[in-house]
Amino acid sequence: MEAANPRKQRFFRKRRLKVEDVTVVDDSMLKKAIGGTVVGNLMEWYDVGVYGYLAVIIGKLFMPDTVDPAIQTLFSLGVFAVTFVARPMGGVILGQLGDRVGRQKILVFTLLMMALATFGIGILPDYSVWGVAAPILLVVLKLIQGFSTGGEYAGATTFITEYAPDKRRGFYASLLDLGSYMGFALGAAFVSILQLTLTEDVMEGFAWRIPFLVALPLGVIALWFRSKIEDTPAFKEAQEAAHKASDEAKNSADAPKGVIALVKAYWRELLTGFILVSAANTAGYALTSYMPTYLTETLHYDPVHGNLLTLPILVGMSLCIPLTGKLSDSIGRRKVLFVGSASAIILAIPAFLFMMHGAIWSTLVGLALLAFPVTFYVANLASSLPALFPTASRYGGMGISYNFAVAIFGGFAPFIMQALVTMTSSSLAPAFWVMGTSIAGFIAICFLKESARKPLPGSLPSVATEEEAIELVKTQEENPDLDVEELFEQVPALEESYQQELSDQGKSGKDMTPQP
Repeated sequence: MEAANPRKQRFFRKRRLKVEDVTVVDDSMLKKAIGGTVVGNLMEWYDVGVYGYLAVIIGKLFMPDTVDPAIQTLFSLGVFAVTFVARPMGGVILGQLGDRVGRQKILVFTLLMMALATFGIGILPDYSVWGVAAPILLVVLKLIQGFSTGGEYAGATTFITEYAPDKRRGFYASLLDLGSYMGFALGAAFVSILQLTLTEDVMEGFAWRIPFLVALPLGVIALWFRSKIEDTPAFKEAQEAAHKASDEAKNSADAPKGVIALVKAYWRELLTGFILVSAANTAGYALTSYMPTYLTETLHYDPVHGNLLTLPILVGMSLCIPLTGKLSDSIGRRKVLFVGSASAIILAIPAFLFMMHGAIWSTLVGLALLAFPVTFYVANLASSLPALFPTASRYGGMGISYNFAVAIFGGFAPFIMQALVTMTSSSLAPAFWVMGTSIAGFIAICFLKESARKPLPGSLPSVATEEEAIELVKTQEENPDLDVEELFEQVPALEESYQQELSDQGKSGKDMTPQP
C-alpha cells in the first residue's frame, strides 16, 4: 500500500476559507428582496383578515335566502377552511418547483395568483345573479388562493433567509411576519371602518367588495418589486453544483429531491418543523382568526367591538416582531423560541381569565398576554425553519412542514377551540389547547440545532460588507459560529476548489500547508 503523504494530510487537516468563498450581500438587492417578500406576505394576510371579518355577509350573499342563517355562516367558514385544505398541495408542488426553476419565478407566480383570485372574489356575482354557480366559483377562487399561498410563505422565508447576512438573518426574516400581521390588521381595520361608516344595506349591496378589489393594486406593487430581484446567490450556487454533479451524486443533499426522497432524507427535520409551526400557529390563529368569534359568541361582545379590540394588540405585536427577531441574532433562536413556548404554557390560562372578566381593559390585557408568546414564536420561525434544510431542498422542505401544520393547526384552530368550548361548556377550554400544543413545541425546540449567526446548510458564509468577509476569513479558526470542515462537506464548490488547489500545488512541488 502506498504510504500517506504527510504534507497532504496536513493540508487536509487545515482546509481554510478564502475571501472569495464568502458571499458579500448586495445591499440594494437585499432591500428589493425584503420589499417584494414583505408586501406579498402583507397581501396574503390582508385577504385572511378581510374574508374573516366579512364571513357573515358573504354567507348571506352566496347562499339562498331560504337557508338558515347559521347554515349560511357555516358555509362561509367552510369556504375559508378550503383555503387551508389547498395549502399543502401548493406547498408540495410549488416547493418542488422552487428548488428546481428558482425561488423568484415561483414567488412571482404565487403573488399573481393570489392577487387575481382575491380580486376575482370582489367582482364575483352573488347567488341572486348566478345561482348555484356563484358559491361554486367562490370555492374555486379560494382553492386558487390556498394553492398559491402554500408556496408564498415557504418561498418568501427561503428567499429572504438566503439573501440575508448570517449575523442579521433573524431580524430580516422577522420582517416577513411584521408584514403578515400588519396585513391582517390592515384588512380587519378596513372592514371595521366600512362597517362603522356605512349602513348594513350598503355593506351588503356593494361596499363589501371594496376590500377585495384593493388587492389588485397591492398585487401590482408587489409584482413590481419582485420583478426587480434576482434569485439568491445560494440557489445559484446549488444549481451550478447540481449541473456539475455526476449521476451518482444527484441523490445527495446537493441536488433537489422528490417528495418521497425528501421525506426519507429529512423526516426528523420535517417533524421538528411541523411541531414548531403547529404550536406557533395555534397561538397565532387563536389571536387572529378565533378571537373575533370568541369575543362575540362566548363573551357576548357586539360584532364590531369584538373585532376592534384585537386591532391595537395586533399592531403593537407587529411592531415588536422585528425586535424579537433581532434578539435571536444576539442570544440565539432556541432561547427566543423557548421563551415563546414557555410563555404560552404559563400565560394561556391568565390570558383567557382576564378576557372572561368582561371589562374592556381586562380583555385588552388578556389579548396582550396571548400576543406575547406569539411575538416570540413567529418572529423566529422564518429564520429557524429554513435552516433545517440544505439549499437544494429548502423550499420543498419548508413547503411540506409549514403548510401541513398550518392546514391542520391553523385553518382548523377556530373550529377546534370553539368545539372544545361547546363540548366542555368551559370558556377556558381554548387555553388548554394552546398549552398542549406549546408543550409539544417546547419538546421540539430541544431537538432544534442553533442556527443564529451561522451559514445556512449547504450555503457559503454570508456577510454585509467586504471588511466583514476579510475579518471572517482571518478569524475562521476561532469563530464559534463557523465550522469550516462542515462547510467543505456541505458545499461542493468549496471542496472542488480545494481539490484543484491541492492538485496545482502538488504539481508545482510547493509546500501544501496553506498560509494564514
